[in-house]
Amino acid sequence: MKKVLMLFLSATLLISQSGIAQKYVAVTDASVIRWTGKTPVKSHNGRLLLKEGVFEIGNNKLISGTFLINMDSIIVDDIKDASQNARLVGHLKSDDFFSVEAHPTSILTITESSTFIDGEANVKANLTIKGKSHPLAFTVKRAGDVFQARITFDRSLYDVRFGSGKFFQNLGNNAIDDMIPVDVTLVGKRK
Repeated sequence: MKKVLMLFLSATLLISQSGIAQKYVAVTDASVIRWTGKTPVKSHNGRLLLKEGVFEIGNNKLISGTFLINMDSIIVDDIKDASQNARLVGHLKSDDFFSVEAHPTSILTITESSTFIDGEANVKANLTIKGKSHPLAFTVKRAGDVFQARITFDRSLYDVRFGSGKFFQNLGNNAIDDMIPVDVTLVGKRK
């Protein structure tokens, strides 16, 4: 009887531990956030730095997560001329775009996740830019402690108006696409 009881307790402990959430902290210097902005005739691309991030995985799904993006870290990768590069970075930080002085941080908060199947999960989150928060959905691919996602957001929802056809007419080739794709590679470290 003691052996049966011990076996039952061991099995119960093993099962309950498998459901315990694993906490992670984002390794900010190993994580990468890449953005692309497009017009009808050209595009620009660059990076943002992750300020900090924490998330939990339990029962093979993302239970929660909060990620702070340092908007003052905007980097333009495709313009090699230093003065033109600085001009675009300054413009992106200005009130025409992301109002970085007033809103130095954007926040992504995980609200829901499906179970990872074959290394992929469907995720819902809230993205806050310039103090405005809107829901979005995307797929996360997981390989060990590395997570990748393409997150596309509509900048016009966050009052990022410059060159937007939703706010201005007759822009022609000067129109800037409202949909901004962001490719994220997040490296997590278990706590």
